[in-house]
Amino acid sequence: MTKVGIVLSGGGIRGIAHLGVLKALINSGITFSHISGTSAGSIVGAFYAAGIDPEEALYIFMETKLLRFIRPALTLGTLGLINIEHTSELLKTFFPEDRIEKLKIPLTIATTNFSEGKLVYFSEGPLIRAIQASSCIPGIFKPIMIDGQMYVDGAILNNFPVEPLLEDCDFIIGSSCNHLKPVGEITNLRKLMTRTGMMSVNKDMERKAGYCDLMIEPKGMGEISTFDMKKAETIYWLAYEETLKTIQQDLGFKQLLNNMNRSKTKN
Repeated sequence: MTKVGIVLSGGGIRGIAHLGVLKALINSGITFSHISGTSAGSIVGAFYAAGIDPEEALYIFMETKLLRFIRPALTLGTLGLINIEHTSELLKTFFPEDRIEKLKIPLTIATTNFSEGKLVYFSEGPLIRAIQASSCIPGIFKPIMIDGQMYVDGAILNNFPVEPLLEDCDFIIGSSCNHLKPVGEITNLRKLMTRTGMMSVNKDMERKAGYCDLMIEPKGMGEISTFDMKKAETIYWLAYEETLKTIQQDLGFKQLLNNMNRSKTKN
């Protein structure tokens, strides 16, 4: 049977788009053999790999207000304003075994070892701590300690971790949630810095997109603020519709479906 992998980019609340992408692909008949994700992509990937339907995961994000569980860490000497470890109690509700290798679908999580300045992938070991590390934006979140080393956002060194899928998958689908629309002017410094960072991230993604057999990138997601929870449902459905539109026009995807259907028939 054809092994299908999907890579999920980072992007804060824009990562909700991955849920819409996954739901559209699942409804079209796709099953996945491997998921790779960074930051928000690692969270979405973990939920789906644990057997939670993407639409159910959307409402979990909306109803629990996950960001509410991230509390200030203002003690003297801390390296971030917010302690992301306070999400542990909530996440244990959905990942009671808390082991990456116990998930229903293999998952690879990209993180940055800040102590040694290198990219590290986790495909086994504690799941929640790996998710927290992969999502730990420096300067905003306090670094996560793993085996005496500081870990932060995987997006710093790899916001589109397609590499773990290359040798393991026959067909790779990419999902990126940071598309930028052309603009005529920038009105403030925050927007200038945000757009500059996004352009750098997207340049690396554009190069790696060549490894994907199918690339899904909902238009204009990069304009949405990293923490704008009010846009969650809008992001989900925009991504869902964009995915349907993309796969309807892609001949390679149609061939993939035919191959998977033939395999199911033989079995």
